[in-house]
Amino acid sequence: MDMAMIVDTLWVVFAGALVFFMNLGFASVESGLARSKNTVNILSKNFIVFAVSSLGFMLLGWGLMFGGDNPFIGTQHLFIMGSDNSFYDNTLTASVPFWGKFFFQLVFCGTAATIVSGAVAERVKYLSFILFSFILTLVIYPIIGHWIWGGGWLARLGFMDFAGDTVVHSVGGWAALAGAIILGPRHGKYDKNGKPKAIPGHNMSLAVIGLFVLWLGWFGFNPGSTMSAGNGSAISHVLIATNIAAIMATLSATVTAWILLKKPDFSMIANGCLAGLVAVTAPCAFVSIPSASIIGLIAGVLVVFSVLIFDRLRIDDPVGALSVHLVNGVFGTLALGLFYNDKIAADVAGLATGLTRGAQFVQQLKGVVLVGVFTLVVSAIIWLALKAIMGIRVTREEELGGLDIGEHGNEAYPDFQGFLTK
Repeated sequence: MDMAMIVDTLWVVFAGALVFFMNLGFASVESGLARSKNTVNILSKNFIVFAVSSLGFMLLGWGLMFGGDNPFIGTQHLFIMGSDNSFYDNTLTASVPFWGKFFFQLVFCGTAATIVSGAVAERVKYLSFILFSFILTLVIYPIIGHWIWGGGWLARLGFMDFAGDTVVHSVGGWAALAGAIILGPRHGKYDKNGKPKAIPGHNMSLAVIGLFVLWLGWFGFNPGSTMSAGNGSAISHVLIATNIAAIMATLSATVTAWILLKKPDFSMIANGCLAGLVAVTAPCAFVSIPSASIIGLIAGVLVVFSVLIFDRLRIDDPVGALSVHLVNGVFGTLALGLFYNDKIAADVAGLATGLTRGAQFVQQLKGVVLVGVFTLVVSAIIWLALKAIMGIRVTREEELGGLDIGEHGNEAYPDFQGFLTK
């Protein structure tokens, strides 16, 4: 193994480890923004979802995503366990061994599944969530991944997504939207007139820890997608584009929440930061740093309005996952076209289409619509099938008492609860 391969492998594995660490961030943010009676359930879901997604992606997901040049789905060398995987030597990059590339793609797959957890929190059955996550990572995510990253038909049309606004965030977001609609809102979320009521999270300290973990993890998520340590200029550009978008979105979300809610609501500020990170995920290697700033600025405003709109539509999303990942995943994908710079695309991503911004935007819009329709419809079918077969929502009694007791038989804060009853 030559020095370039060693360095590239270390870079990809390190970046992948940062993305894996984001699981802690998602668990912390989601549990912090939810009620204390559901903490064990949320932590457990975020913990087990990576195990489930790892199994699905290893059994079949990787093969469906990268197995050959069929425009719609991988058809060759689908099963990688116990196989000679030299078929994939040149997949993504030739400078990283197969299992290094697999690990990096695996943690992205796990992230898509984790997104669903937040939108269906506090009322979904544990087993139903596990089964949905398994199917998502076994089939749905890999098919979309093949269309875009596996040499499929959207990539051939000129659609681009550097680090996963569509492949990861939108896919997870569309699947979450289907689940949230079919599950229905939590008991007590709306009054008798249909007006939404705030259900505050129980631990903002935990939420902010999770936020910083996610922000750190994004420095592996986006720069790591270069898949090579050899181009320091490209890595640096993506890094700064990612960070400046997060900064600007944090500030714009703060101002927007302050104006609309009369207070700088922390949950809105936190989701603003995450919205900026999501929105720049696709375009970070195709746009200038000033453009990344504007993208972040818009994302921060967009996420606040989105949270309020979903509430009005009676789509209950306890942690704002739909507003962060779906809405800004779509926005970021379109922003790649709106702010596309062919020279930066060539220098940073090594992939320039030669299209004008308008033409690139059209390709991005096509991808958003087609991926959205496919993922939403297939996800809805799976949620409805699970609902018919085994049910997907806990009983009213379990929900009101808390999923920690109803689903797991223990509590996150037993001493605290005991103190309150004395």
